[in-house]
Amino acid sequence: MTFRSLFSKRWRAAGLLIAAGAAFPASASALPFWMKLPEGVSTYSGRIDGLFRLILWITGIIFIVVELLLLAFLIRYRHREGRRARYTHGSNRLEVIWTIVPAVICVVLALLSRATWADIKQHIPREGVQIEVTAEQFAWNVRYAGPDGKFDTADDVQSLNQLHFPVGQPIVVTLRSKDVIHSFFLPEFRVKQDAVPGLSTRIWFEGTRTGHWEIACAELCGLGHYRMKGFVTVETPEDFGKWLKDQAVQAAGTAPAASAPAPAVPPAGTAVNQEAKS
Repeated sequence: MTFRSLFSKRWRAAGLLIAAGAAFPASASALPFWMKLPEGVSTYSGRIDGLFRLILWITGIIFIVVELLLLAFLIRYRHREGRRARYTHGSNRLEVIWTIVPAVICVVLALLSRATWADIKQHIPREGVQIEVTAEQFAWNVRYAGPDGKFDTADDVQSLNQLHFPVGQPIVVTLRSKDVIHSFFLPEFRVKQDAVPGLSTRIWFEGTRTGHWEIACAELCGLGHYRMKGFVTVETPEDFGKWLKDQAVQAAGTAPAASAPAPAVPPAGTAVNQEAKS
């Protein structure tokens, strides 16, 4: 068996494996539990998961093919008494193939992910609940506009390591940092964004169901990094309005009045008057 014929057979086998993986994308759901992503609870988590699974199948198949080739070469060209090594330049055709194929794969993945990236990073909704999150060593400071709908006024509502928002509405977060680089990470929402000192970064997401999850810092930000953890609570709009009202009353230091209106929670499709720092 010649060098070229050996490679030809291996490449045919690799092509069959890749074609099989592409023909059965639904088999990604059969992954073992330790390879599955956390439950997705945002409107765009499914699209991100699809890209992750596609990349996993492509890289997984290539990894298996490369390791099988390595094993085959180790066995076929192992040391044998009396056999002399000979020089071979290799195959220019194969060099071209394994240069072009990864380049094409990268271009295709970039094109497939472009629309998702634009929707998440560039097309931030103009309507929704506006929240400011300021990171510091080692806590998340969360600020909501009060009943007047404006930030940096006396009726602002603040909480420490507690992020509440209503389900089914876009949430636009303005992210800042007081000291070092932190990373605002909501795994179940597929949200991960650095908070950089001196910069204001806007991100958005929308929860699809109520529940409780964690906020993690995904950037090593100091010796107390391990304890920089917050909590996410996704509620119905009514429960969120009640929570926001209770927080405003506690901040004002007064007992709740029966006729006191709750801070306005913008329904879906309603613009919010935001005067956050840019």
